[in-house]
Parts: sequence; C-alpha cells; structure tokens
Amino acid sequence: MSTQIVQERMLIGGHWVHKNESIDVFDPGTGDLIATVPEATVEDVEFAIETAREGLQKSARLPVHERMRILQDAASYIESNQDVYVTTIVLESSKTIREARKEVKRCIETLRISAEEARRIEGETIPFSQMPGHENRVGYVYRFPVGIVAAITPFNDPLNLVAHKVGPAIAAGNAVIVKPATATPLSAIRLAEAFLHAGLPKEILSVVTGRGAQICDPLVEHEDVRFVSFTGGYETGKEITRKVGVKKTAMELGSNSPTIVLEDADLNEAVLSTVSGSFGVAGQNCIGVQRIFVHHGIYEAFLKQFITATKKLKVGLKTDESTDLGPLISEKEAKRVEGWIREAVKMGAKVKCGGKRTRAFLEPTVLTEVPKTATLAQYEVFGPVVIIESISSLIEGIERSNQTGYGLQAGIFTSKLEEAFEAIHQLQYGGVMINDSSDVRIDSMPFGGIKGSGIGREGVRYAIEAMTEQKVVAFKLKNAPFFYGD
Repeated sequence: MSTQIVQERMLIGGHWVHKNESIDVFDPGTGDLIATVPEATVEDVEFAIETAREGLQKSARLPVHERMRILQDAASYIESNQDVYVTTIVLESSKTIREARKEVKRCIETLRISAEEARRIEGETIPFSQMPGHENRVGYVYRFPVGIVAAITPFNDPLNLVAHKVGPAIAAGNAVIVKPATATPLSAIRLAEAFLHAGLPKEILSVVTGRGAQICDPLVEHEDVRFVSFTGGYETGKEITRKVGVKKTAMELGSNSPTIVLEDADLNEAVLSTVSGSFGVAGQNCIGVQRIFVHHGIYEAFLKQFITATKKLKVGLKTDESTDLGPLISEKEAKRVEGWIREAVKMGAKVKCGGKRTRAFLEPTVLTEVPKTATLAQYEVFGPVVIIESISSLIEGIERSNQTGYGLQAGIFTSKLEEAFEAIHQLQYGGVMINDSSDVRIDSMPFGGIKGSGIGREGVRYAIEAMTEQKVVAFKLKNAPFFYGD
C-alpha cells in the first residue's frame, strides 16, 4: 500500500474546500504521515450550516424513490471501489486488512438497508371519534424530517459508523453535517465522494474536518441544528448534553461489557467467542468483551483455554493477511492502557499473558484478581485487555456485571433456558446476547444502551425514527364520514 502524502479537502455544501491550516493524519502502525486535511474554523461550520439550510429544503422534497436510488447508487459505488475504501481504513485506523474488508461490506449493507427503510417511513390514522364530541373529525399522523443533523463520529469504525448516521439522515429527508474523528477523517471523505457520485444534491451533505475542541461546540449549539448524533466517550457525551439545549440527541458512549460463562456452557464455543470479542480491532470496540465472569466449576479450564487461544493471536502489520491485532489508534492511547494495567497490578491483579507494549502496539492481555476499585474494572479500557474472574452462581455473575455505570451489551453462555431468561431480565443492559459474547451487532438491529452508555438507539430503522418528527393532522367535517354509520 502506498504511503504517499495526500492533501485532502473537506466537503462543505458540495464544494471541496482547502485551507492553509491543516491537520496531519498518521498511520498508527508505522507513525508515517499519510495525509493532511483542512483544519476547519468556526466560520467553516457556520458556512456548512448555512448551506445545510438550503440542503434541507432540497432533501425534504426529494421523492422517496430518489432517496432510495441515491443510497443504492452510493452503496454500489463503494462496492465497485472496495479496494480504495479498504486501503483508506487500513492506512488511517487500527484495523487489519481483514477487519477493514468486513467494515466496507457492512457499510454497503448499511446504505442498502437505509434505502429500503426509506420506503417504510409511514404514519397511521387516528380514530378521533373515540372521544365524545369528536365524531366529525378524522385524522392521521405522518413523519417529516427533523432538520439539520450533526453527526460526530469516532475513529474505531471510521466508515460504517459514519454511514450509520448519514444513511438514515438522507433516507429521512434531512441535511447532515459530519464531523469525523480527527485521527480518521479520510474514510468519511471517501464516503462523501460516493454520495456525490450517486447524484446527491450538493447542499445536503458536508464533511467538516477539524479539531473537536474548536468546531464541535458551535456545531451542536447552533439553533438550526435540530439533531445531534454522537458516538464517543462518556465525558464528551455528557458535555454535549449540557450544551445542545432543547433538541433531539442520540448518543452511544461505550461500555465495559461483561460476559457470563456458566458451568453448563459449551466451553470451546465460549472461549472462541470471548477471545474474538475481547481483542477485535485491538480491543477498541464499544461492545468488546472487557469482563468475563466464569463459574468456578469450569474457571480453571476456561482460563487455560482462553490464555492458550490468546497467545496464538498475531500482533503485527495491518496489511499482513495473517495479522489478528493491529496497533491502537496512537502511542498515547497505548501508553494509557499500559498505565491502567500497571495500576491494576499494583493493586494486586495478576497478568496471565500479554501486557507488553511496543510503540502503539500492545499485546493482548489477560488479567485476574483485579480489584473492583481498579480503573480497568470500572471504566471502558478501549484496548486489548480482558479481566477474567470466578463466580459461584448466575446471581453473582449478574450482580458483578451490573456493578458499573455502563449498560450497552452483555453476553451469557448457558444451555439452560431458565438461566438465559433470568439473565435477560436482570442484566441492566441495552442488549443481552445468549450463547454469544457481548460483541454481537447487525446493522439493522436497535443498538444502544442505558445508564452511562448513552441515549437512544442506532440501527437504520431506529435512527430514521429518531431523525423524523411526528405531525398530527385533523380534519373537521360538516357531516360524520359514512364509516361511522348513519
């Protein structure tokens, strides 16, 4: 893959914009400079919002079949140019080439689902005659676009998580302004190219590159922005909720997801699933497995198999087909995770394997006996680290799983239906995966959490519902309609 430095431009209202001030984009695996992107200013944000006002009028008036065509054509463009999108993801992010291919395929699927769901934005009739005095009224509810959508996206899925915001926004007839992660802006730019190629009216979509500290506040606080969709960390999400004012939001703020493994579980399947769920994308996954609670009857066997499988994982170059784990998004992040491990060890935790760091690369790490007060036990690590602990019962596993401020997804392995349903009802999470780790998602399902894990749900259909408003229409007639009787 080429590492030639490219001077990228950002997209504002259909215009490709260059700036004198720029932000460097690095390959986290090699540290090489691969591109620069414009460093947007507050004035750029205001221009993007100004053009989005025009874009909203055009988007809302697009016939549904035209929205569908644009989304399908954008998906087809990406499918025809998959190598470009895969290369972009590999260069700017932590993903291996195999992980990048999966993300591109999911992006294509997300856009196609968005096209299909555009035809299903439906209303309903209201029987006004249910209330005395309203016999001469008939009415209905229909959905209309919420307005300008601000989409703030993370680095760990730099293409598909952008598509999860842009696809539904366009399907619903909105205008959308994307602020991609500073570390991984290139995939969002490539996605915008696909939409322009598909014939999306130019004012509808903008991709504004820049530093969050400079441009996020004026974006989310602006009165003309009516919906803020944010995926990222809890503290940033909390700040956004304080600043947005009276407008709709959707936020996915991460987790430190648990998986419970009971004595009757399929041990081999549980190990295979949790190893994959713990270390995919070098652990930088909001539903990745961070805590595993294993029944004491199989704890030693599970731990031994898990460590054996973990040691087989290959850490290395992202472009190597045999690589399982690439780097973290930066050396700074790798050092942070390393620091959390060291803190836990000082508090009494045992490192069973891994733990060594080389620049931005960190070996997949397994710890036991981690105190409940350790940072690793309480917060989202967003790195290749998993805690494995022994439990005496399902009840203990549920209690320990719930001892967190997060609540995105959880998993449980058991062959007993009663145990599964007990976990379903008692685990305080937005999703519970049976005989799977917490790391399960398809792009059409409602995705989101409770407590500190966020507000609302993504997943195309559910995002469309959030990105539309309901309007009630009532007709008062001189005479009661025939269907109410004579």
